[in-house]
Amino acid sequence: MAMNILRDLKGLRIQVIHPPDSEGLALVDHLRRVGCSCETTWPLPEEVNPAAAVILVSIEQENREKILKLFRPNQASDPALLAVVSFEDPGTLQVVLECGALAVIERPIRPFGLLTNLTIARALWLERQNASKRIRKLERKLAGNNRIMKAKAILMETQGLSEPEAYESIRRQAMAKRVPMDDLAMAIINAHELLTFKDRRA
Repeated sequence: MAMNILRDLKGLRIQVIHPPDSEGLALVDHLRRVGCSCETTWPLPEEVNPAAAVILVSIEQENREKILKLFRPNQASDPALLAVVSFEDPGTLQVVLECGALAVIERPIRPFGLLTNLTIARALWLERQNASKRIRKLERKLAGNNRIMKAKAILMETQGLSEPEAYESIRRQAMAKRVPMDDLAMAIINAHELLTFKDRRA
């Protein structure tokens, strides 16, 4: 995985939100030297470039509110964020934590520290993406199981089936129609709710 991340740095789209001073120029120069595609932005924009895979932002105390507005709330799909700092004072570190940065780059900019932190941030971002996918998959599975349980309860109530019989009925119908059990369960629930609604109106 580490080698893949290093290979992915070439052509990686990065938005650098940093004043165009000597440190900012050095930062962009180092990134381009390792093959990254850089877009420079200053002053702080109203929103980040949605095409950027990584964002490096200069953390300045006077820009605290603008930085937090730009990067909160942090979503799993957001680009990997790296903070560029001059001081490790409590106020600066608080902004770094609140904006959701995955790594910190200290000034003066050094190639070794930059590449290391960029690699770490990408690795953490990829882990976050994978975790988010696993959570969504589990949520879908749980929702599907809940629908099947509800459909079983409907069949047990309306047709006098036992729980195993209701489950087997759903399974057989799903196989016959060549649809997932979850989809068939949803159809049973919708049909039951429609009939119940009609009975209430009658």
